[in-house]
Amino acid sequence: MTIDEKTNQRYDFQTVEKKWQQRWIESGLFEAEESPDPDKSFYMLEMFAYPSGDIHMGHFRNYIIGDAVTRYQMMLGKTVLHPFGWDAFGLPAERAAIARNIHPQDWTLSNIAVSRKTLQKVGISYDWSREIVTSEPDYYKFTQWIFLRMFEKGLAYRKRGFVNWCPEDKTVLANEQVVQGKCERCGTLVEKKDQVQWYFKITDYADRLTDDLDKLPDWPENVKTMQREWIGRSYGAEIDFTVEETGEKLPVFTTRPDTIFGVTFMAVAPESELLDSLNLDGEFAAKVAEYRRKALARSDIERASVTEEKDGVFTGKYAINPFNGEKVQLWVADYVLAGYGTGAVMAVPGHDTRDFAFARKYHIPIKVVIHPDKDTKLDAKEMTDAYTEYGVMVNSAEFDGLVGKDAIRKVTDHAEAKQFGRHKVNFKLKDWSLSRQRYWGCPIPIIHCQKCGEVPVADENLPVELPKVTNFQPKGRSPLADVPEYMNVACPKCGGDARRDPDTMDTFVCSSWYYLRYIDPHNENALMEKPKGKSWLPVDLYVGGITHATGHLLYFRFFHKFLHDIGLLDSLEPATKLFNHGMVCDGKGEVMSKSKGNVVSPIELIDQRGVDISRLGMFFTAPSEREVIWSEDTLTGVEKFVYNKIVALIEGYRSSAVDLKRYFKHADLSDDDWALYVKLNQTIKKVTESVERLQFNTAIAALMELTRDYSPDKTADDGLNDQVIVKTIQMLAPLAPHLSEELWEKCGFEFSVLHSDWPQFDPDAIVTDLINVAVQINGKLRHTVQVVADADQELVEAAAFESPKIQQYVADKTIVKKIYVPGRIFNIVVR
Repeated sequence: MTIDEKTNQRYDFQTVEKKWQQRWIESGLFEAEESPDPDKSFYMLEMFAYPSGDIHMGHFRNYIIGDAVTRYQMMLGKTVLHPFGWDAFGLPAERAAIARNIHPQDWTLSNIAVSRKTLQKVGISYDWSREIVTSEPDYYKFTQWIFLRMFEKGLAYRKRGFVNWCPEDKTVLANEQVVQGKCERCGTLVEKKDQVQWYFKITDYADRLTDDLDKLPDWPENVKTMQREWIGRSYGAEIDFTVEETGEKLPVFTTRPDTIFGVTFMAVAPESELLDSLNLDGEFAAKVAEYRRKALARSDIERASVTEEKDGVFTGKYAINPFNGEKVQLWVADYVLAGYGTGAVMAVPGHDTRDFAFARKYHIPIKVVIHPDKDTKLDAKEMTDAYTEYGVMVNSAEFDGLVGKDAIRKVTDHAEAKQFGRHKVNFKLKDWSLSRQRYWGCPIPIIHCQKCGEVPVADENLPVELPKVTNFQPKGRSPLADVPEYMNVACPKCGGDARRDPDTMDTFVCSSWYYLRYIDPHNENALMEKPKGKSWLPVDLYVGGITHATGHLLYFRFFHKFLHDIGLLDSLEPATKLFNHGMVCDGKGEVMSKSKGNVVSPIELIDQRGVDISRLGMFFTAPSEREVIWSEDTLTGVEKFVYNKIVALIEGYRSSAVDLKRYFKHADLSDDDWALYVKLNQTIKKVTESVERLQFNTAIAALMELTRDYSPDKTADDGLNDQVIVKTIQMLAPLAPHLSEELWEKCGFEFSVLHSDWPQFDPDAIVTDLINVAVQINGKLRHTVQVVADADQELVEAAAFESPKIQQYVADKTIVKKIYVPGRIFNIVVR
């Protein structure tokens, strides 16, 4: 960076930034009061950090968004809670510690120290007096407390079953932690393993988790859609088939009971316990056992894929269709997943594509029981694929002629009347598998006694502290099982010999309630005092990545509802508004990630260019929700803006008695001054709207345009001149806070600019000539934007990319060129 000596003397960013960060700390500017008026409070929250190393530019972007909102809300007169903490337990820290031959706690705390120092150097407006670390006993004491409340309500339970197993990390994974059949952490193909696990009964909340998404209008629609699909609520019928040989019930869920007369075989999941009770003959038993072994080695993603060829093995047994008494073959097939419905399906080859392919492959009969309409007949012998649409029931006894939803209702009503079926709501969502066979996690507060069973640790004995051991290598079972001084205890009920539960909790348990602890972080006796929660909850704005849509963002809604149900919380949802920021990518377009080794630290950039330049560069690069390909070249424009325009503002300031609330009349000003006054108020309106929408790039563009048009030499009215300067400083305060504080002080005002009122625009001074500019994509008209007549390309470009229509056309595209014909056309060339 090259700056002339005069500019350097005007603004020494290193001295200024250090000065104001120290003032903010000494004054307690960002320390929130305990229980403010709920109507005047604002809870600003970014997803807290996993301390696996120093923060990078992706974190930087996330945190400065929240910082800008915090400062803006303070200027609106709100009492703002803006806390921070560390999601400290979990696999990455443990794996990194093992690789470095150090203890996970030492590794974690050292990373926290480094990242905290970076965040403080960046000057983020966090209330550090409320800092939390989830691996500290004073925090996980209440993680255990919540577990025990769920245990009391039957929502935390232990059972044997098939679970997702990562052979590399040697631990169980929740369904949400399996991505494309692989461990989301290490990328290893996930296996199925039969073992005893702890679960949270999140399925008891499936309806509410679905229905209450409609109460979140300020959450992104794509996140709500992802949660609805993950929960997967569907309506249908459960029909009780029976095993021919034993009469054992074999219930199946179907959304198409109108096809019941077309069932020609049934398929059971390889994991199903039913297979163990069928008493299979020798030949069939051997084939089924071998098939089960191979099927369980495949991921659910592979098994459910529509492109994979389906296979299976006949068990030699039959089931009875309760509607017509017909005997149908009973197969085991890996496209049936134990986690959906009952783990068995009725197969209707004539009207289901997968069943059709399976039946053709294994020469199983195909029946047609639905015709498209009364005049169109289908012949099973001539079909090349299943007919899957609704239609007229045929070959279905007394139900012939029924159509669609009416047919489904009457068939299900008949099953209910005959007591072999019922109306049923089914969910894809399964209970949350929460126990982990690793060391670095929150201990499970349960004691196992041969006489008394599962005995909860008493609240007064919490926390059950994680012992600091030297041998924490993964073994396929919890390392804690080999620590007798930890494991061996007396039963709290009978006093006999007992053992602690050796597993630890999924780290997502710790992160499902952390936002509550910020409200009352030093309370040793309770998770949070309810009156304090009333002052702050729900979170007003929650900022984080969309990658958490069906994990953390679902879990913390579940926890919040549970804590509401036991009387701790009044609100039904944890956060009113959710904002997903775009990812930050390296020069190759790869998302910055510590695991990829392509991260860029903001520290070197800050040392060279300053915090505020770095912030403005990140803000100006793209709208906050869009992906950014980071390049320091971005800083050139904002650097000129700061040094040539903003720093120079103070030189034109004329008085310390400016009336910031005065609205001018046209008659009070010359034509040139009136034009500047109009521009000022248009800018206030634009910046306010942009900050409200987190579109900081357009806020900066508007400020650039205002300072381009302003010159103290051409401004006759002293009051207007000083209004332009001071209000520009105020509008810049959320975006470039150190520089704004410095200029605010130089104008003679008392500390801090954040204690001043956010500028309000004069409604009589925002109307000017507007024009419509056509926005084209590759030469084709896709939208028009309305801008002021003298708008430059930066303003037109910002307005265009703000449009959802244009965002849709450029999403996942590379922008090759941008061409602007002033006042007429803005063309975006993409490929």
